[in-house]
Amino acid sequence: MRVRFGRDRTQARPPPTGRARERRGSVLNPHSAAGQVFLLQIVIVVLLVLAAVASVMLQAARDALQQGRRVSVVTAQSFANAPGVVEALHSRDPSAVLQPRAEAARKKAGVDFVVVTDTKGIRYTYPYPKEIGKKFVGDIKPALAGRTVIEQAGGPPLPAGKGTAVQAVVPVNDSHGKVVGLVSAGITVKNVSRLWMPQLPIIVGSGAVALALAATGTTLASRRLLRQTHGLAPVELARLYEHHEAVLHAVREGVLITTPEGRLLLVNDEARRLLGLPADAQGRPVGELGLPEQITRLLISPDVVTDEVHLTEDRLLAVNKRPTFPHGGPGGSVVTLRDTTELAAVSGRAEVARERLKLLYEAGLRIGTTLDVGRTAQELADVTVPQFADLVTVDLLDAVLRGWEPTAEGWRHLRRTAISGDRQVMPVYPMGEMITFSPGTPQMHALQEGRGMLEPDLRQAHGWREQDPERARKALELGLHSLVTMPLQARNVPLGVVNFYRTTDSPAFEPDDLYFAEELAARAAVAIDNARRFTREHEMAVTLQRSLLPRGQPEQDALEVAWRYLPAATGVGGDWFDVIPLPGARVALAMGDVVGHGLHAAATMGRLRTAVRNFSTLDLPVDEVLGNLDDLVARMDNEEDAAETADGHEGEAVTGASCLYAIYDSVTGACTMARAGHPEPVVVRPDGTVTCPGVPASAPLGLGGYPFETAELRLSEGSQLVLYTDGLVEERARDIDVGLDRLRRALGAAGRRSPEEACQAVIEAVGPSRPADDIALLVARTRLFPRSCVAGWDVPPDPAVVPSVRTRCRDTLLEWGLEEIGFTTELIISELVTNAIRHGAPPVSVRLLYGRCLICEVTDGSSTSPRLRRAATTDEGGRGLFLVAQFAQRWGTRYTAEGKVIWAEQTLHDGTPAATDPTPVDVLLEQFGDPAM
Repeated sequence: MRVRFGRDRTQARPPPTGRARERRGSVLNPHSAAGQVFLLQIVIVVLLVLAAVASVMLQAARDALQQGRRVSVVTAQSFANAPGVVEALHSRDPSAVLQPRAEAARKKAGVDFVVVTDTKGIRYTYPYPKEIGKKFVGDIKPALAGRTVIEQAGGPPLPAGKGTAVQAVVPVNDSHGKVVGLVSAGITVKNVSRLWMPQLPIIVGSGAVALALAATGTTLASRRLLRQTHGLAPVELARLYEHHEAVLHAVREGVLITTPEGRLLLVNDEARRLLGLPADAQGRPVGELGLPEQITRLLISPDVVTDEVHLTEDRLLAVNKRPTFPHGGPGGSVVTLRDTTELAAVSGRAEVARERLKLLYEAGLRIGTTLDVGRTAQELADVTVPQFADLVTVDLLDAVLRGWEPTAEGWRHLRRTAISGDRQVMPVYPMGEMITFSPGTPQMHALQEGRGMLEPDLRQAHGWREQDPERARKALELGLHSLVTMPLQARNVPLGVVNFYRTTDSPAFEPDDLYFAEELAARAAVAIDNARRFTREHEMAVTLQRSLLPRGQPEQDALEVAWRYLPAATGVGGDWFDVIPLPGARVALAMGDVVGHGLHAAATMGRLRTAVRNFSTLDLPVDEVLGNLDDLVARMDNEEDAAETADGHEGEAVTGASCLYAIYDSVTGACTMARAGHPEPVVVRPDGTVTCPGVPASAPLGLGGYPFETAELRLSEGSQLVLYTDGLVEERARDIDVGLDRLRRALGAAGRRSPEEACQAVIEAVGPSRPADDIALLVARTRLFPRSCVAGWDVPPDPAVVPSVRTRCRDTLLEWGLEEIGFTTELIISELVTNAIRHGAPPVSVRLLYGRCLICEVTDGSSTSPRLRRAATTDEGGRGLFLVAQFAQRWGTRYTAEGKVIWAEQTLHDGTPAATDPTPVDVLLEQFGDPAM
């Protein structure tokens, strides 16, 4: 039956071999596993019996020793406190008194000795009298301090023979508590066999029963083991176990097996390393291993886990958990752990690279938002703190800040341009300070070699520390510890250096950081170089602009003038103004704005200002001046369009230029003005009233074909005429009406201030801090020509009245104290009046104006313009204007609505006639053609 059914089982497991059956049949065979286990059990039982005997012996000895301690202490204390002991110690012969008493006490107490000593340890008593007077063997210092001492010590022979001597030492105190002696009692423990010998049969019998049970258990276990191991031999089982151990501890995954109760059954080396488990972790409850809470909860929980990631200290662990018996069984779980830290490190490096790319993108957006060198350098410093460095400084060549082309000669002298970080803590060079770097510094090496320099530990950076030892020492004390200095280069030309510092709160720079710093510095250098070139062009444009604007106050008596010009922060525009003295105590005021910025706008502005001066020299009306300017701007546009089209690219048109032109007559107080696309002027009356005169708005210059309307108003003396460009009142973030309202309030608050003070007040109250457009402001306070310095009369159209005109002119000059130029003035007046009567049309009038110069004006109703010519010797006339030109400093003609005015000026110095060179007589004689004269 067994054989028949045995065949069916061979498919699941092989039958046991004969050798295995042989081993199973003999438990006493030492070569079988059961025999070896039985022999081991015999050895264990024997060892246990011996251990029990030894334990009983040791326990008996220990009990005897404890009993000896108690007896010794009680005996010593009893004797020390006995009556008469203190008196005996103070007697002449303490040994004689104490020796009998000590022996009696020893025998009565059953101890081996009672010894009395003095405080120096000299014996007074001993079982053997020959030992009296010798030094006591033992520690007496605690007893002298009042404490009881129990110790094991050797000493002289005792009646009890050899053994372990246990002695107690107690102090003897007098009535005052003073230690006057010592008492030691002891006992020798030498034989405890009587205590354990009765228990020996019980121990041996128990061993025999244990051996019988072991033999029975071994036989049963051997048979069961053979059934459970499918008849495998021990060698095969050992080989399987070795393979299991090799695989379990060689894999790169941690393996843990836990029971349903949460106890750790198995753990391999990798799991110990990953979780930091102690050596005795196997077999202990999971909750006692000190693991992180999330790992502990995961190991105890019966839930299935798949690829969960948990952070343990500095490791990222991927965890999987499955039951040990998935189809039912006693329970438990197997957990595998995989260290993904390296993968996380790679991911971390990728994250760092992503953050660096993000920072570079942010730097591209934030660096170079303006065309200001200092602002761009500050943006470079701000964008890298704290993402890349804790402290950043930017040092640029002084030539770069000025917009000049940098040279190698200026490398050692750099100016601190930007700082970002905790500048109040770190002792770095302040903003704006000129720094001279020594040749050994990292900054100088970076400039000379054209590459970044890394100083991972500034304590070892001798060149950096030698630059400024005291400042470097303070910086190191405050935590500065790592540096990357990178040259700022554009077009292979160094512009300066940027220094990235890290403090102790951040890791030191690594070589990989140089690549990022180089990329960042390269982008910033381009922006800084663009700003530098813009600064150069801006300075050139500003220089050109200022050179084309008035340099100083022109000589005139009609107006007290002050002005301000502020170029735009981002580029010079085409704003301009001018104050042009005109004949007849009049002054022309002009202000304009050319659309655009830069050199082109400045050059166009210069052309327009020159044109206005030329037109004003012709003494044209204000509307005609604007009309001529309109034609000029249109021609300029056409010329530039044609030139640029020929070159194949788009031109820069100037269409949209604006202009305001006004003429003030100080004799009459009349002001005539017109504006072409320009903001309306503001008038401040002497009483502080601020008004707008209502000048009609006309189209900007360059559109062509539109008329320009004029307005005339009377300005009382002390009034202020304020002209300005739109950059003063108009901003992107502010409506122009708001700017005009602020301008009026500022002018009203200025009150009776001088034009200079009014200009400053307006700029402070209205002008933006960083103007986006040019600002031109002109304030002119009016003056009226004194009535006492004006003389005029009408002249009948009859040549016979010329002598009377000369006489009246002479009388007027006598009143003004100008008789020295009387003859010259009479000659000029007579010639001009004669020409007006002969060649002009009535009415004819004469006016003399006495101010900075003497002005003679003759008005007639004809629009015919006189001209200067050289008369022939045979001509009877044609020499009058020649004489006027010879004796007057200036002369000219201006047209009015009723005719024309011919005027001539004679210069006066401090109100007196100027010395003039005599006109050559031969020239005059040649003109009249009579050599005899």
